[in-house]
Amino acid sequence: MRLVQIQTLSLLLMLSLAGAPALAQARPAATPRAVAPRGALDAEEQNNIAVFKNVSPSVVNITALGLERDFFSLNVQQVPQGTGTGFVWDAQGHIVTNFHVIQDASAARVTLADQSSYKAELVGAFPDRDLAVLRIKAPEAKLKPVPVGSSRDLLVGQKVYAIGNPFGLDQSLTTGIISALGREIESVTRRPIKGAIQTDAAINPGNSGGPLLDSAGRLIGVNTAIYSPSGASAGIGFAIPVDEVNRIVPRLIRDGRMVRPALGVSTAPPEWNRALGLPKGVAIVRVQRQGPAAQAGFKPFSRGDGGVVQGDVITAINGETVATLDDMLTALEKLQPGDSCTVTLWRAGQTRQQRVTLAASED
Repeated sequence: MRLVQIQTLSLLLMLSLAGAPALAQARPAATPRAVAPRGALDAEEQNNIAVFKNVSPSVVNITALGLERDFFSLNVQQVPQGTGTGFVWDAQGHIVTNFHVIQDASAARVTLADQSSYKAELVGAFPDRDLAVLRIKAPEAKLKPVPVGSSRDLLVGQKVYAIGNPFGLDQSLTTGIISALGREIESVTRRPIKGAIQTDAAINPGNSGGPLLDSAGRLIGVNTAIYSPSGASAGIGFAIPVDEVNRIVPRLIRDGRMVRPALGVSTAPPEWNRALGLPKGVAIVRVQRQGPAAQAGFKPFSRGDGGVVQGDVITAINGETVATLDDMLTALEKLQPGDSCTVTLWRAGQTRQQRVTLAASED
């Protein structure tokens, strides 16, 4: 019985092999299909490609490094602790990024678009605006500064581009529009960053510190935050406007920190205004001796036998309304030590304007 089964299987195999060539010859030829003509790219696609081609060499990958002790050898070594994005600011090797990208890092490395990598040194940082400047010693031929635009004339609906390294995927391009202007976001120091640009261009972890560009490929903002329950892009991203960046970065390069101009005053908390029925503004409770405010005749609030003696409340600087201490600091940060400004003061129902020459802050 077993022999019959084996003979039967052998016969079937022989018949199968004998029929194989006939079956193969019966199959149609396996040739690729003809490629349909594509035609020219439309104007929007061509512009997308041009923006990426022109600006991507200016975009860098930043690896923040931390110190870690080996469990077995106890040797301390540098290990990656996070990545972000930055861009080339000038031919001297200055790189701009977010402060939170390199916050708490012991060192950082910058990888250019051609994948060459350089050790970076911290030049200066301004955490209140989430900005930092690094510097690398790369050949000038490798450094292509990003073109700088303006943010004061932006309009909702304008097309924007973001280039960065989301989730470690370098040189990624996303597109969108300006969804809103004048937003307020919180910095790492809890101080508000005012005038932020809102965009629906996909911004994800790793995009922080990268450029937000207009359709001409000019820098209009630095991508810094997203609003998302999941931590990934939800169509609401924020960028620091380039006018702020262009004001702060040169000062970080020059001074290594943001040297605030100062009036030489100490101010009261907002509760003071409510308790005393004062107008919106910053109440002065101390004037630094020989400081700008003292020389301009500012008067602090004080206590007398009859109660509180009226002093000055700062309500505007150069015509810009000041309602809180943050408002006052923001207005002063637009100026530099040695500049003069006009301060609007309220005292006992009377308003006056006083010209003041600013000094450098000591912090």
